[in-house]
Amino acid sequence: MSEEKSLNFIEEIIEADLASGKHASILTRFPPEPNGYLHIGHAKSICLNFGVAKKYGGKTNLRFDDTNPVTEDTEYVESIKKDIQWLGFQWANEFYASDYFDQLFEMALQLIGKELAYVDDSTSEEIAEQKGTPTQPGNRNQYASRTAAENRQLFLDMKAGKYADGAKVLRVKIDMASPNMLLRDPIIYRIKHAHHHRTGDKWCVYPMYDFAHGQSDSIEKITHSLCSLEFVPHRPLYDWCIEQLGTFPSKQYEFARLNMTYTVMSKRKLLQLVNEKLVNGWDDPRMSTISGMRRRGYPASSIREFCDRIGVAKRENLIDVGLLEFCVREELNKTAQRRMVVFDPLKIVITNYDKGVEMLTSENNPEDEQGGTREVPFSREIYIERDDFMETAPKKYFRLTPGQMVRLKSAYIIQCEEVIKDASGRITEVHCTYIPESRSGSDTSGINVKGTLHWVSAQHAIHAEVRLYDRLFKIEDVGNAEGDFKEHINPDSLQVIHHAYAEPALGRDAQDLAFQFLRKGYFVLDQDTTADKLVFNRTVTLKDAWAREVRKS
Repeated sequence: MSEEKSLNFIEEIIEADLASGKHASILTRFPPEPNGYLHIGHAKSICLNFGVAKKYGGKTNLRFDDTNPVTEDTEYVESIKKDIQWLGFQWANEFYASDYFDQLFEMALQLIGKELAYVDDSTSEEIAEQKGTPTQPGNRNQYASRTAAENRQLFLDMKAGKYADGAKVLRVKIDMASPNMLLRDPIIYRIKHAHHHRTGDKWCVYPMYDFAHGQSDSIEKITHSLCSLEFVPHRPLYDWCIEQLGTFPSKQYEFARLNMTYTVMSKRKLLQLVNEKLVNGWDDPRMSTISGMRRRGYPASSIREFCDRIGVAKRENLIDVGLLEFCVREELNKTAQRRMVVFDPLKIVITNYDKGVEMLTSENNPEDEQGGTREVPFSREIYIERDDFMETAPKKYFRLTPGQMVRLKSAYIIQCEEVIKDASGRITEVHCTYIPESRSGSDTSGINVKGTLHWVSAQHAIHAEVRLYDRLFKIEDVGNAEGDFKEHINPDSLQVIHHAYAEPALGRDAQDLAFQFLRKGYFVLDQDTTADKLVFNRTVTLKDAWAREVRKS
């Protein structure tokens, strides 16, 4: 009997709240800002918010934090929805912070009426200086003494568009001596004359995140607002606003965000990579975006498994990307169809083979009992990998070399008899003989060989472009690296094989399937495929090549 998995600290809180009757059911939310594509760090938050709600019979809202019209776009909204659904989750309600702009404005007026908010004409630099330092208290300026009536009228005038961007802000009165700098009369509204992707030009004042977020939670009656650790200092303001306004007492809980090796988790940096064309868009398979991982061929189930394995903690740590790749390999090993593809072909002529074309049988996936088989054509001329042949080989070399036998996968045993070279001395083809009695599945030859090679029939081979993707960065902790993070981009993160040779079954079955190219890695068909050209992306290697390189160094 397997051990029951222990609860994480958020599940413990939820179980206690349900047991005490504090909440009859739970409601979580996932609140992305639509200013970029989601990345693997967001996947952790998605799996947590939707996962705990599902576990305890609750629901999750999708709420777009669209309070900054300058950076937001409907393209990002649609990509976010697609990513969440692809990961296997469905939200109960789709909301936008902009749905609440009228309510939020009225709440700000309430705070003004309670003399807890005031309009400040100071510049951002003046406000920063007046706030003091972590060791020195700040000082309120003359604008803090405005009457509630004055502040109300000024705030209405801000809404009416009478002032330019930056001319005035609305601040709340809390504590200018607080050790938490975020409580030193924080700004909750600013002026932005910008077209909003949903509300158009109706508004020119927009709430700050810290005000909009907590009150949006409260309006929706979110029971457990799950945030990453950087929001710990923001929680007192979250609680203060709810207390002063007397709204539903949503509670914020913080967990460690995902930091992963060889990866950046900053939307700003990801946008920089896209804008400077250092990658081919948000869905470039080297990106840490969910859309990039989907295009690369990562199964959604493997990302969910990864998020489950790393768990939910209160302390930041750096997760090895190798764990994510392990989860991908583990899933694809069970589900991917096996195919033979030769990247760098060397022609083999089987001089004693006179059967024309023979259809051989090969299993689609040895890990899947229901995986079935496929037919693979075999003929007198085949291709093997050039590096599977060595004219002068060292001891314990088990691939093809003069006088040595190897098995061709799902076919026959062959022996190298002659090497043919061109005028420059380059090997152009190798002549071999085969053992007719050694056919796979009915071998009566009694010959045992140590090497097995993949191959394709030269006559039947189809062409494909293969993109070998690797990690985008050369160093582990990119987020804390000194200097410009772009200096650490791996120059070998993409290598393209323009003319690979594949067995015909690959072309027939490529749509919507993942493949293991035997001895090469896991691959998936790319969206750049056309009627004239198949394009495949390497999802992940068969083994962790990077770990071997680190051990060698």
